[in-house]
Amino acid sequence: MTAGPRARLIESAIELVREQGVHAAGLAALLDRSNASRNSLYQHFPAGKSELVETATKIAGDRMTSVIDKVTAAGPPEQWLAALVGWWKQTLEQSAFTAGCPIVGAALAESEPRVQAAAGAALGDWADHLATAFTGSGIPPARAASLASFVVSAIEGAIVQSRARKSTTPLDEAQEHLVALLSATTPA
Repeated sequence: MTAGPRARLIESAIELVREQGVHAAGLAALLDRSNASRNSLYQHFPAGKSELVETATKIAGDRMTSVIDKVTAAGPPEQWLAALVGWWKQTLEQSAFTAGCPIVGAALAESEPRVQAAAGAALGDWADHLATAFTGSGIPPARAASLASFVVSAIEGAIVQSRARKSTTPLDEAQEHLVALLSATTPA
């Protein structure tokens, strides 16, 4: 079954923000990529592009939360990091380093406070889910929360560097140092 205009608009917004950021993802490009009309946009998102990008950011954030939950469902934290880094390496390589994290693109949208807030909520959600998993692995809750936030920051920063450098080396380095930190943090 072919996706309807609302779904196409959301997917197009996620893709364009991953590639170019919120401001470069113009209305014409969104409509062209989604093969949707201006009427469809305003029918599904009465507030226009801003509402569309806010919704797309929430959906993209929820998708990554699902990846985090799947990865942390089994095995030790070091395996989780390897799986998350591996997932991002594959994602970057498949796009020839043209598509990064849509949440980072949304987080940088200073002139779009609702979009930026949705990105902040997604980043916080990821850290919360990781913290819960870390706590389940024996790390004290306060330490787990701080560590989870740091893991999100390290991986997101490595994604940005990987895109700029057209190399997954920053992700490999982030994984190496995060595993060392986890080894020092995880109870024996």
